[in-house]
Amino acid sequence: MIGTVISEATLLKFVWRLYQALEKWEAKSIESILQAPSIHVDETSFRVDQKNHWIHVYSSGETTLKLLHRKRGKEAMVDLNIIPRYGGVIIHDCWASYLSYDHCGHGLCGSHLLRELTFHQQPG
Repeated sequence: MIGTVISEATLLKFVWRLYQALEKWEAKSIESILQAPSIHVDETSFRVDQKNHWIHVYSSGETTLKLLHRKRGKEAMVDLNIIPRYGGVIIHDCWASYLSYDHCGHGLCGSHLLRELTFHQQPG
């Protein structure tokens, strides 16, 4: 693409430095999300090495955090350890894994509700 070969060691060094920089940002973002009065949460599938994984999204205000996990549901939520530590209101689809957390408040996502209403409105 750039007309030159980059050594594997150079690429690995670049990836390592990027990881270190993002590690600090990620920790700061998680703390910001944990302090927010409400957060939006969702997940979407993502193929990794021809296997289904899940991108778990946590957002509030100007902070959006996307974390990759092999699983969806309660197991992933426990492993990622954001919702179990969160005390505000989580805005989500009406999925049972989110509703199983009774230590926080719950709100239903307007986009998900509109999608369901549109589906039910279709003739046939």
